[in-house]
Formats: sequence, C-alpha cells, structure tokens
Amino acid sequence: MRILVVEDEIKTSAFLRKGLRESGFTVDVANDGEEGLDLALSREYDLIILDVMLPGVDGWQIIKRIRGTKRDTPVLFLTARDAVQDRIKGLELGADDYLVKPFAFSELLARIRTILRRGPVRTLELIRIADLEIDLMGHRVMRGGKRLDLTPKEFALLSLLARRTGEVLTRTRIAERIWDIDFESDTNVVDVHMRRLRAKVDDPFEHKLIHTVRGVGYVLEER
Repeated sequence: MRILVVEDEIKTSAFLRKGLRESGFTVDVANDGEEGLDLALSREYDLIILDVMLPGVDGWQIIKRIRGTKRDTPVLFLTARDAVQDRIKGLELGADDYLVKPFAFSELLARIRTILRRGPVRTLELIRIADLEIDLMGHRVMRGGKRLDLTPKEFALLSLLARRTGEVLTRTRIAERIWDIDFESDTNVVDVHMRRLRAKVDDPFEHKLIHTVRGVGYVLEER
C-alpha cells in the first residue's frame, strides 16, 4: 500500500518514511503544501498523512481541494495543533483521523491500520482467488493450504495485483505504485520481481494465476 506524507519538518518526515517502509508501506514524502497537493491530486494513494502548518498551502486547504475533487483517499492529520476546535475542524473537513504531535509511532501505525480496514478498497482484508488467499492486514499468503514466504516487496506486488483482479496493470503503473521512484525508462525491475513472485506463487502449482499480457503488463486472475 502506498502512503503520502506531507510534512515540512525534515526530521519528522524522514522518521515517518523509515518507520512506514519498515512496516511494509511504499512512501512518498512532500515537504511543502504545494508539492503535497500536487501529488495528492495526481497519484493514487491508499492514505495521506497530512500536517496542518505547511509552507505554501496549509493542510486545511489541501484536504478541501482533495475532497472538492470527490476523492475519498483517507486522510490522517498529524499536527502540533492540539486545540479541540482544530481537531473538530480537521474532521469536519473530511479527515479520517487526527493525531497530535508528539506521538508514538506504534499509535500512528495502529490508527493507519484501522483506517485502512474501513474504507472502500480497505474493507478487503482477505482476498481469495482460486486456492490463493491473501490476508492484507496480517501480511500472510496461503496457496493450496500452504503458507508462502514472501518478501515485503513481493507481498506489496501481489496485493496490488489481487486488489485489481482481472485488471491488466502496466509495468509503469506497477512501478509507480510499488517503488518510490518512477521507472519510465527501466521497468525491467518489475519483470525481475514478477519472476521471483511467480516462482513462489505459481511455479509449485499446476494452475497458474499470474499472466503476462505481452507488451502491456500483468494480470492476476483465475482462467
């Protein structure tokens, strides 16, 4: 899952990026409001962690613009503004949660997981495709009753394909969603990781679920 962190304090954003990556998320960081707004409106995110006091465009304006475009991307405010009226304002503007700094990372992670469990895409905690089972929250994959040992990147790749079962995803789109940088000129990294994923998910089994669409990308579906 991909998270956007909009935070102008460099130490805090670096801390969040490191912690969230270690927890299995792909993370983009914007250190000012304008960049954060541009990323929020131009890319797909599963969650946005948003500060209020930002240079350029503040967090209040960013969430207004996001909700104004009918996007339902979950937003969690993470801010030093702890007044009750600020918390109410954030929630009334459409935030899914509001956490005050200083914060415990474990609490932030718990709140993120709670939010991800209850949204439209997020309601999918367990995905079943044929004999493949993916526990999105528990980070567990079973096939044919046997547990598969996937790396965090392999799990993210499989989860992306599974949440869009039957939809062909291009290599560029996969690279943008799973890795932190664009691979417009080198999507070979997607093929490399896909081979590794197939070696665990498909190769030991007769019935294949991951299919290559020549010249386009990949699709996960039962055929």
